[in-house]
Amino acid sequence: MNSAIVAVDGKSQTVGKVLNPTKLGLKKEKLSHFRVYWHDIVGGRHPTSIQVAKAASTDKSATGFGAVSMIDDPLTEGLELSSKLVGRAQGFYASAGINELVALINMNFAFVVGKYNGSTISVMGRDKVLSEVREMPIVGGSGLFRFARGYVEARTKKLDSKTGDSTVEYNIYVFHY
Repeated sequence: MNSAIVAVDGKSQTVGKVLNPTKLGLKKEKLSHFRVYWHDIVGGRHPTSIQVAKAASTDKSATGFGAVSMIDDPLTEGLELSSKLVGRAQGFYASAGINELVALINMNFAFVVGKYNGSTISVMGRDKVLSEVREMPIVGGSGLFRFARGYVEARTKKLDSKTGDSTVEYNIYVFHY
């Protein structure tokens, strides 16, 4: 198939062409479900979440508006941090709400086990932190998750009000090839 892409102005473009997905190794699309536990550790000697930026008014804000934290959080198979490590959540979250506790989440779930080792799922969305269940979109992926799409549901399972450490259950519903 050697079709040219036609631009809105009606002129043929030679920079792109229609591809056959099977020639790229893309077979039948699957829907998979994964459950992982995200451990955000902000206190102690080995934090996995570190604040890297804040606005001059962040400390005066009831919501922490303007704070940005980088993360490299463990993803485990079970609720306890000591359970089997299945990956890392790497990226950032930022306090995005002036009047409510809302975070912008941008992270990759980088898997380190089994056939998914080296593959990632990318999540970017709005996390209304105090809601029982939060839904965020899957915006892509790599490796076995190329062309990924879907959503995640987040449920806070543990929150230490003294340290700020939390454990969140993520149910991942992902279409992939």
